[in-house]
Amino acid sequence: MAAGKGRKLVIVESPAKAKTIAGYLGGDFEVEASVGHIRDLPNPSELPADMKKGPFGKFAVDVDNGFEPYYVVDPDKKKKVAELKRLLKDASELYLATDEDREGEAIAWHLLEALKPRVPVKRMVFHEITREAIQRAVNDTREIDTAMVDAQETRRILDRLYGYEVSPVLWRKVRQGLSAGRVQSVATRMVVERERERMAFVRSSYWDVEGDFTPEAASQQFTARLSSVDGTRVATGRDFADDGRLTGKGVVHLDEALATRIAAACLPLTARVTDVQEKPYTRRPSAPFTTSTLQQEASRKLRMSSKNAMRVAQRLYENGYITYMRTDSTTLSDAATTAARSQARDLYGAEYVPDSPRRYEKKVKNAQEAHEAIRPAGDRFRSPAQVAGSLRGEEFALYELIWKRTVASQMADARGSTATVKLAVDTAIEGAQSVEFSASGTVITFKGFLAAYEEGRDDEAAARADAAAEERRLPKLSAGVPLEVVRAEADGHETSPPARFTEATLVKAMEERGIGRPSTYAATIGTIQDRGYVFTKGQALVPTWLAFAVTRLLEEHFGNLVDYEFTASMEEDLDRIANGDEGRVEWLKRFYFGEEATSAAGLRSLVEDLGEIDAKEISTIPIGDGMVVRVGRYGPYVEELAPAGVDLATGEVAEGAEVPATPRRATITDDIAPDEMTPEMARELLEVAADDGKVLGKDPETGREIVARAGRYGPYVTEVIEDDEAADKPKGKKAAKVKPRTASLFKDMELSTLTLDDALKLLSLPRVVGADAEGAPITAQNGRYGPYLKKGTDSRSLTTEQQLFDITLEEALAIYAQPKQRGRAAATPPLKELGTDPVSSKPVVVKDGRFGPYVTDGETNATLRKDDDPAAITPERGYELLAEKRAKGPTTRKRAVKKTAKKTAKKATARTTKKATAKKA
Repeated sequence: MAAGKGRKLVIVESPAKAKTIAGYLGGDFEVEASVGHIRDLPNPSELPADMKKGPFGKFAVDVDNGFEPYYVVDPDKKKKVAELKRLLKDASELYLATDEDREGEAIAWHLLEALKPRVPVKRMVFHEITREAIQRAVNDTREIDTAMVDAQETRRILDRLYGYEVSPVLWRKVRQGLSAGRVQSVATRMVVERERERMAFVRSSYWDVEGDFTPEAASQQFTARLSSVDGTRVATGRDFADDGRLTGKGVVHLDEALATRIAAACLPLTARVTDVQEKPYTRRPSAPFTTSTLQQEASRKLRMSSKNAMRVAQRLYENGYITYMRTDSTTLSDAATTAARSQARDLYGAEYVPDSPRRYEKKVKNAQEAHEAIRPAGDRFRSPAQVAGSLRGEEFALYELIWKRTVASQMADARGSTATVKLAVDTAIEGAQSVEFSASGTVITFKGFLAAYEEGRDDEAAARADAAAEERRLPKLSAGVPLEVVRAEADGHETSPPARFTEATLVKAMEERGIGRPSTYAATIGTIQDRGYVFTKGQALVPTWLAFAVTRLLEEHFGNLVDYEFTASMEEDLDRIANGDEGRVEWLKRFYFGEEATSAAGLRSLVEDLGEIDAKEISTIPIGDGMVVRVGRYGPYVEELAPAGVDLATGEVAEGAEVPATPRRATITDDIAPDEMTPEMARELLEVAADDGKVLGKDPETGREIVARAGRYGPYVTEVIEDDEAADKPKGKKAAKVKPRTASLFKDMELSTLTLDDALKLLSLPRVVGADAEGAPITAQNGRYGPYLKKGTDSRSLTTEQQLFDITLEEALAIYAQPKQRGRAAATPPLKELGTDPVSSKPVVVKDGRFGPYVTDGETNATLRKDDDPAAITPERGYELLAEKRAKGPTTRKRAVKKTAKKTAKKATARTTKKATAKKA
């Protein structure tokens, strides 16, 4: 390669990262961002016409010739690639400084392929963006790791094959537009299985007794709970199975009557201490953050979604505050360990730091990344107080969380003692001659790491109970000491179904099973929500009925693909490819075509040999008592298979029972979770739906029947168009379909009390109010966002729905005489001012637009992402969105890939050879 005389070009992924690194490298370097991937597999529909019939036509991958991918530069990245090529012409060297994981390595390789540099190329890697780390990285470069590129390419092809082969089956058998994915389908199954457990759960009740006891002074009073009756342990929640059966061995199941009698018998008696045990208490700090544990703790403590936590962490990394945020490792470098110990000693004292550094070498199942744990950047950590002036809101909160966890990981154990006391009361009643109460308390004598940080818990109720136990100090007691019974009350409990996954617990479960990778957790959870498989209820992840149907089809016909062990083994195989221990082509052949030696079927044969799939059966979920939920084209609905008076087992009809000609059905609204859909609720919905389709009467003007219906999006009225009326058309002309008039009910209207007059008034809308001085008609209409007036293209909002019928022409003209409150005539004030953009030097504000909130500096507009809160967005995030928008250039409509893209395909063989040569070297 010929070296030029210009500056050295450094390419990173993001504008924010480029800006930070440029400040550390000086004038000899030019730092530019690729803004993520520049090349990818195109959709087959975007291929040139002559390629659609060739080997790349189905997947943009030639499965019969080494699974060769066909890459193209993304249409919105062509301007960026051209800009990088222009900068490269004047450069003396090229440094590819993308992240050191599979995606980053692949971006670097694609840049190399697209730019075709004629100057020396160096792969520059670092795990934190500090001056020292960047200077070290510039002087210690390496070659592109082709094994890691192979692993990323395998994963990309694998996901393409999976999605393009399995998704069409879902389109045919469940609903159009659905998608399946290697990780997303397994994650969806996990959420569905948990909901199935909740649906099958049978609650059980059990009782015990709680009492207050004191040796002498009231200040020494403590609470204890009944633990055994006549020497037999009292049953608690863990002794019951999910089906409600008592499975605990050697336990007594107290009912309310016996618990009440025990409480009453204890009150006038004296208890005595039978046993006192005290043992040391020690608690170790948690390891520094990995990607998974950071997402979990950010969810618990900061109420951040996984996606938002990673977005904020990305900004902290790119701006030099923390180390790389996608990692499985819990290890700290020697410098980081020294920094954490030093800071803990300075802030809390020498006794809070153990004699030797703590080492956290253990990694989770299938650990992939070779980085450090997530920690504050640099060889000396900046404390939260030191960054308070530069970080705000979510960024400060997440940095503080990472700082606390890192420092605490190098601090001493918390120490104390735990005491357990057992008390006996001779009740001498039938069924309970003698009872025993137990109490325990923990006293922390040395806080250790707890002075800096304490890990959150997913079960908040259990966390509160443990916290209360740790704060409970029992009086000094010894065996034989008498105690006064101050209070004794029977206490009833019910078993609880398994808790739904939250984002934090789903990430934890996926990590434990080896499903997915640090870089995929947040994206996977976002995908299953965006696809309509999961929605959130508070922090809980709730599956939709659609997810039930899709999961059932995949379990019954693609069992391996949603098997937890099989999915985890695929991750292990990708790791082997990344380490150079497995060949990309051989692995993809086994996955797609199968393996004769083990008679394992490949993906292609699974799809080709599906046999008959009963689409109706797949989309049917029984809920008991002859009730089922079906997933239909327009959403889920409940159906009664066995009406009242029909024997579910035999189908016999009882004498006098009325059986409808068609099964009763009712739409299920989106706010009902699957585990709430009991047979009782189903019957309630069917009763409400009895009003659905209720004939209110006939329109005297048209003679058409007017009916009221309960729709998925709310109740409405409509008119019935008879077939002969629809067929009445002039001869020789194509019939225009007659559309019935439809109108939504007002907010204060009910289906059950709606009259024909009410319905006719609703159907009379829009109403012509009159005309203005120029003769332009003014109409009153009810729209998606409420009632409004319309005159040509000028619309004005009304305050109430009743105004649609009552407003006069004079009142309407008065409204139009006022200045318009929205639009160009009177622009709304910005939602938030962010400051001056560092690139354009113009003020940046957040505005509310037609398609949602966005940031703008007057020249460039950038829409806020789903997790960006307009009220809480930081200036840095606003500048980042604008920088990304500028880098992408103006939005253009996607076009079919031109034939020139064939050059990429022709070079594919050369690429493979080049990579193979690199491996041999």
